[in-house]
Amino acid sequence: MTAKPRATWLMLTCFGMILFLCIGQRHSFGLFLRPMSMDLGWERATFSFAIALQNLVWGVSQPLTGMLADRYGARRTFIAGGICYALGLYGMSQAGSGLQLAASAGLLVGVAQSCTGFGIVYGAVGKLVSAQQRGMALGIVGAFGSLGQFAMLPSNQALIGHLGWSHALLIGAGLCLLMAALAFGTPAGAGKPAASAGQSMRQALSQAFRHKGFLLLTLGFFACGFQLAFIATHLPAYLADQGLSPTVGVTALAIVALANILGTWLCGYFGEKISKKYLLAAIYGIRGIALAAYVLLPATPLTTYVFAAVMGLIWLGTVPLSNGVVGQIFGYQYISTLYGFVFLSHQLGSFLGVWLGGLLFDMTGSYQPVWVIAIGLSAVAAIISLPIDDRAVQARPVHV
Repeated sequence: MTAKPRATWLMLTCFGMILFLCIGQRHSFGLFLRPMSMDLGWERATFSFAIALQNLVWGVSQPLTGMLADRYGARRTFIAGGICYALGLYGMSQAGSGLQLAASAGLLVGVAQSCTGFGIVYGAVGKLVSAQQRGMALGIVGAFGSLGQFAMLPSNQALIGHLGWSHALLIGAGLCLLMAALAFGTPAGAGKPAASAGQSMRQALSQAFRHKGFLLLTLGFFACGFQLAFIATHLPAYLADQGLSPTVGVTALAIVALANILGTWLCGYFGEKISKKYLLAAIYGIRGIALAAYVLLPATPLTTYVFAAVMGLIWLGTVPLSNGVVGQIFGYQYISTLYGFVFLSHQLGSFLGVWLGGLLFDMTGSYQPVWVIAIGLSAVAAIISLPIDDRAVQARPVHV
């Protein structure tokens, strides 16, 4: 990268703050489940479906917004995403039915997250920095997202407690508009492919979907989405059902976010020194062990906080690693587009994790079946990560 150090840090800060607001607000949606459901007389499945739809829309739209960012640059997608995020939270604050909640929190916020989340931010940063700086830069930007989770959890909980959930969402809408302003601190052409690129987007996609390693990576990422979305959305309610104070749930998610600041940076750092696929397999394996131990032990503040700390260290570490594997195999010419399809699998998992959490709870009165599914998915993801062929392929035209 040719930019001066001060300009580089300013640019990374703007990218990071966009992720701070996007992921921070997303991590807080679980705090609204109980108060909104109780005030509006909804079953948990109603709220769960809207957040599940949000994850699904994010995933489905991510390849499309990735294509736009690869073609026209990331700045425009950030601006559009900030506006959509604000409109979605405003609509959520006014929702009086499950359909209105699905349209606002589900559709609008889902599209907004695809415009301002990891896929676009990491893709743009990956193209702007050198290979030697890439791991560190992605780790730094990812840490901003983790810091957003940590900072916005207690602030949203305080707003809900003092002003009510509706006003908390309105304030969140105002904050999300800042993403459109922060977009102007990023390079206008950030995310565009090089003018000399010799491969079309269609050819790149054809090559990727014929690559076994790409398909295995995509399948493994499903487990990550299922686990994280289920925990982020349902852990506060699960703990309240166990008779613990709501403060325990908020504190646990805050610990996840705090530990993830370090964890995301470490994964980005070690991803440049150790095989990324082996790190992914290790993360999935550790998650399975942590989930099983937590389910088998009594739910107390201590066990919850230890579980949150362990999960936090590996919470979003899969994101820079998965993005890095795609870039390592196919290069960064169409990274936002290709990673968008990998992330679609993640969000399909997120949809099922959130939705099944609410549905199976309403059917059985327990979250136990979903915990078991999450543990099983860890084992599968760890196993299929090991044979990924992560050697670079030649970016050559492919017959389609």
